[in-house]
Amino acid sequence: MKFTDTHAHIYSKKYDDDRSEVIRVAGENGVESIYMPNIDVESIDSMLEAELKYPGVCIPMMGLHPCDVKKDFEKQLYVMEEWIERREFAAIGETGLDLYWDKTFFEQQKEALRIQIAWAKKKKWPIVLHCRESMDETIAIIKEAKTEDLNGIFHCFSGSVEQAKQIIELGFLLGIGGVSTYKNGGLDKVLPELGLEHVVLETDGPYLAPIPHRGKRNSPEYIPLIAQRVGDLTESSLEQVSTITQQNAHSIFHHFKS
Repeated sequence: MKFTDTHAHIYSKKYDDDRSEVIRVAGENGVESIYMPNIDVESIDSMLEAELKYPGVCIPMMGLHPCDVKKDFEKQLYVMEEWIERREFAAIGETGLDLYWDKTFFEQQKEALRIQIAWAKKKKWPIVLHCRESMDETIAIIKEAKTEDLNGIFHCFSGSVEQAKQIIELGFLLGIGGVSTYKNGGLDKVLPELGLEHVVLETDGPYLAPIPHRGKRNSPEYIPLIAQRVGDLTESSLEQVSTITQQNAHSIFHHFKS
C-alpha cells in the first residue's frame, strides 16, 4: 500500500540528526511522497535542500505561514513572489489564518492570505490553508475569492460537519492528521459523515503526533496510523483509504519536474 504525507515540515531542524533515517523508515511504511509547506523566507533554503537531497520524495510548496505574518510581511511576500516566478512549486502554502497564538497581526494575516490566493489563481496551483481557531474566517475569505481556478486543502482540519460540508462545496479537500486519533479531537463525529473522496492524509510533522506517540516528535512514518484511524471512522479498509487518498493527493497538487 502506498501513502502520501500531504503536509510535513521535514526540513525542520527537529529532523537534522536523523532526516535520512526518518525518510527511509517512512518509505518502508509505504509513504512515497512528502509535501513540504513553507513557512517564511528563512525556511526556503532548508526546504529546497531537502528537495535536492530527496528528489521526487520531498516536494516543496511556497507560502507565508500566518504565524509568521509580522510588520515586514510584504517584504517576505515579495521574496516569495520572486520564487514562484522563477520556478514551479506543488502548491501555494502554507498560508491561512491563526487566531490561536497571536491576534496582533490578524488584519495583516487576512491581507497576506488574499495576496497568496491571487498567486494560486494566477498560477492555477492549489492553496494549502492553516486555519487554527479561524475556520469560519478562512472559509469566508475563500468563499469571497472563489473561482474555478481556486482549490486546495484545509490542512489539519478539526472543524464541524457543517464546516466540512462548506469546504467540500468550495471544491477543497480536508487534511486529516494525528488529531483524528485523539479522544477529544472531534473527528470521530465528522469523518463518518464524509466520504473518503474529500480527504487527504498528513502528519504536520514534527507537530501533532498521533496516538500512541502523542507529545513526541511527529514523523511521516506515522501516516499508516492516521490512515487506519480514518479507515475505522469511515468503515473503510486500509486498502481503500490508501487508494482513495492517494488519488486525491495526486489530483490536488501541481506536478512538475524539479
